Amino acid sequence: MRKLFILAIALALLGCAEKPEPANPALWRVEGGGGESAWLFGTIHSAKRPLQWRTEQVGQALDGSDTVMVEVANLANEREVSATFARLARSEGQPPLSQRIAPEMGPALAELLKKSGHSDGDFATMDTWAAALTIARADADENEARNGVDRAVMVAAGSRPVAELEGAAKQLGLFDALPEREQRDLLAAIVREAGTNTTDLAGSWRKGDMVAIERETRKGLLADPELRSVLFVERNRDWTARIVAAMKAGKTPFVAVGAAHMAGTEGLPAMLAAQGYTVTRVE
Repeated sequence: MRKLFILAIALALLGCAEKPEPANPALWRVEGGGGESAWLFGTIHSAKRPLQWRTEQVGQALDGSDTVMVEVANLANEREVSATFARLARSEGQPPLSQRIAPEMGPALAELLKKSGHSDGDFATMDTWAAALTIARADADENEARNGVDRAVMVAAGSRPVAELEGAAKQLGLFDALPEREQRDLLAAIVREAGTNTTDLAGSWRKGDMVAIERETRKGLLADPELRSVLFVERNRDWTARIVAAMKAGKTPFVAVGAAHMAGTEGLPAMLAAQGYTVTRVE
């Protein structure tokens, strides 16, 4: 989950040309009593190889939708997203990272900094949350990020409108608005988890294994109650409201967001069901 979630926030980009890997990802149908309908499709933001995400069921759902809803619509515009990150991240006079983390975690931080090619004092003009996301990407392979499914869905949308549930500025703004104590908890979670994630998230996603994916949403930074509330639960509530508004406006949206947001009692399917919609997993 740490990789799935952090790399999602930390700006994954562009597509590859390898032979796609077969997949059977999770898909839900949403139906309302007044004839409203929507589709929920759990994506993955990075993978070692391209993914054959468009199964027959997913293709039919996408073709039958008139709007595509995603977390961030301008993922392909690296310059714009990077500029947004830089603007929000900048903060003068910050102490070295080693002073923003518990002393006993110093050696693990030093190892992660070395791996990322940074030194302890490199983040003197960067907020703690931004420094944490920067070093979290130390082992990120751009080719893997380019295999993310979100971007492929947006390309497949064709002439249909693509609506943002959040956008890069708002998404990164959630981190920027965290109190310093929670930003330091984020840094600690990333340092603690670095190099320990052996979960095959891509494998779980290809199989549509939501049990495994839900299990991962209970680890790492999302195990922290405050971070979980801001970065997971409240975002899902906001997105649920936007999906409901789209349906009530007569649209049939195809909602393509990270599969973690579909997981468990605080995921989008459960939240929509709690509002009286019939939510059925069809794949």
